[in-house]
Amino acid sequence: MGSPVDFSKLKDAPRLLIEADLQPIQGTRFQPTGFPDLGAATYTLHDGTEMLLVESAQSMANRLEAVCWDEAKGDLVEPLRGLPYVVVKEDGKVITNSLLESHRLNSPYILEGKDKTFFETLKKELGAMEKGPVDLKLLASVLLKYDANALLHGVFLAKSDLAGGRLRLPRSLSAFIEACGVTVVANGGVKMDRVDPEGDTAKGFGHVPYHRDEYTAEKITAYFNLDLKQIRSFGLGENVERLLIGLALYKIQKFLNEGLRLRTACDLEVKKTTVTRPQTFQLSELKELTDELPNLIKAVASEGKFAKPPITTVSFKGEKT
Repeated sequence: MGSPVDFSKLKDAPRLLIEADLQPIQGTRFQPTGFPDLGAATYTLHDGTEMLLVESAQSMANRLEAVCWDEAKGDLVEPLRGLPYVVVKEDGKVITNSLLESHRLNSPYILEGKDKTFFETLKKELGAMEKGPVDLKLLASVLLKYDANALLHGVFLAKSDLAGGRLRLPRSLSAFIEACGVTVVANGGVKMDRVDPEGDTAKGFGHVPYHRDEYTAEKITAYFNLDLKQIRSFGLGENVERLLIGLALYKIQKFLNEGLRLRTACDLEVKKTTVTRPQTFQLSELKELTDELPNLIKAVASEGKFAKPPITTVSFKGEKT
């Protein structure tokens, strides 16, 4: 039985571009991401079209990693078992891991603790780059060994003792969601205090009226960009390239199938998914990718390119300040 992914269609393509048209699953309004210093990220095109950033590339990276994690079981989802990652324990109890940390392997819980075992391992394996140009192939091989997801979502090992803090890898898989033709829906409410409506609001008492902006849009689109040229540049072999492409497609399809409740007032669904480049590529269904990924993981593991065991444990001894 052949693979559900026709890798031959991607052989010479520099990038795989996918778009998904979205709509609110109920009603017409939705709540975009907000930033502390500017609120909703709105902008205007040269033709006057009002635009809105619904979800940033940074947030989408976290969401695409989150679909790989089974919170109830505290483990990778079933089809991804066997992929390498780093888990952090404090007093024998798991507190986080490289999939859940925003900065992945550069997490302070992984690199800044008193237990320097893993840090020294990285320093030794990446030591050839202390001087001279950064060897991206070597960096990619070490990242694959300890956290394969870092090759898709990028990493910046900003530590002076690791090649002078120069070790960074751009995202191979990036995504964002934007809306066009947007209109503000101004609304609000009141936090009620049935006991003392005129109480001290600074202490949480009293009635507190508040303002809220939601939006409607002519069109909401999720964009996904897989840099195939960068994946090939890692020089890690055909099985690794297939695994990274299959893993990226799995993340995209699982996010579109299960992860579109972005916030309380932002619950979206897919209207249509389109491959825009290369247009001859047929996007596999989530079930097909779910069935295929264990084979892709096994093929790379058999080449000895993952850490043994694939889960590396780092001890964090409560150095938080």
